[in-house]
Amino acid sequence: MSGNPQLAHHDLTARPDARLLLRRHGLRCTPGRLNILSLLSAPELHLSITEACERLVHIGDVVHPTTVYRTLEVLTETGLTHAVHGPGATRYGITGEPHHHTVCQRCGHISALASAHLTEAVGRIEELTGLRPDTSGSLLVYGRCADCGDDL
Repeated sequence: MSGNPQLAHHDLTARPDARLLLRRHGLRCTPGRLNILSLLSAPELHLSITEACERLVHIGDVVHPTTVYRTLEVLTETGLTHAVHGPGATRYGITGEPHHHTVCQRCGHISALASAHLTEAVGRIEELTGLRPDTSGSLLVYGRCADCGDDL
């Protein structure tokens, strides 16, 4: 754990639930894993590897991008985080309540949508096409966010 006092509110090393969560998934509780889980713990937050590195540096934890990438890959393989692919860099979010994602095709902004809001639509999509959410329970919906508008 870093001695930086700014890191204390982001650091999960003192939280037994994060440690327990990692152990349940067969993972060691390293400071890097705990800090990355802490970064992603805000609801609806999805960060690229570059953004995660920048935030870690900002809170005083300088980590090589390769380490962040490998950590996110391990956390994603075990289901603790999930990857959202869209235009630009892959973004990672914490896996919690089942949800879907909207992805702006222009700027890459990602928003989470609670599964409950789309239950009927997902059922209808499956009925019409046979397409079901992936193993994480997520569908990706692509379009343009309000900031990017309709202009091509």
